[in-house]
Amino acid sequence: MATTIATIRKRRTGFSGGRALPGFGLTLGYTVVYLSLLVLIPLTMLFVKSHELSRHAFLGIITDDRVVASFKLSFGASLIAALTSVVIGLLTAWVLVRYRFPGRRLIDGFVDLPFALPTAVAGIALTTIFAPTGWLGKYLEPRHIKVDFTPLGIVVALTFIGLPFVVRTVQPILEDLDREVEEAASSLGASRWQIVCRLLFPTILPATMTGFALAFARGLGEFGSVVFISGNIPYKTEIIPLLIYSKLEENDYPGATAIGAVTLVLSFGLLLIINVLQWWARKRQGAA
Repeated sequence: MATTIATIRKRRTGFSGGRALPGFGLTLGYTVVYLSLLVLIPLTMLFVKSHELSRHAFLGIITDDRVVASFKLSFGASLIAALTSVVIGLLTAWVLVRYRFPGRRLIDGFVDLPFALPTAVAGIALTTIFAPTGWLGKYLEPRHIKVDFTPLGIVVALTFIGLPFVVRTVQPILEDLDREVEEAASSLGASRWQIVCRLLFPTILPATMTGFALAFARGLGEFGSVVFISGNIPYKTEIIPLLIYSKLEENDYPGATAIGAVTLVLSFGLLLIINVLQWWARKRQGAA
């Protein structure tokens, strides 16, 4: 009887076991078409367009002082903002998971605000707050701390939009941690520092690196929240997306594609390194 029921189920579902959904060939075809039309083909055309330039012209574009300054600022600001997001995001996720206090759900909802808020609105809001006459700017200006139209303002904007990625990737891992394991380690004589370094940190490390990678990648491509607070000053506050936009406004399409191609290669290389580190962290955690 059991064999007959299993046979009927196989005939109805069209597969003999293991897969949760039927129609693997159809779904794979849709996936490949989707990735090709929206991801692979546009990225490939970026390289094809950049290859229309001669080697000398291509090197001349990407080694220009203005372009090099933009690359340094973009990658440097994105790296600092991602690291800052990791520190603040870990503390925020820990407080939201481990403590109960009035307004916790409200704060938890505010974490997702940068996801829903248009980036241009975020840029205007940050500029209003940190302007010399803004709510915070009027207190920072007398202390010679200038945020708007400076690299510091770019870091602030990128941290604002990157923080939710860290919180939302680490928070589920912290919620799944069994507190009894921490209590057992404490009863066996482990100090708080040992519990954090040997028990908690290895567990949340892969998720933390994922949040860092997402915040870093988002920072590299961010445009709306930076354009207002940076001022787009060449050699000082001009990031790569703004420079590409300026090239397009000047109808310099070869220059824009060359800069975009280099940015894509560098970003992919950094994300590949981060993914390898994530794989190593998960493998080490599994071995432990």
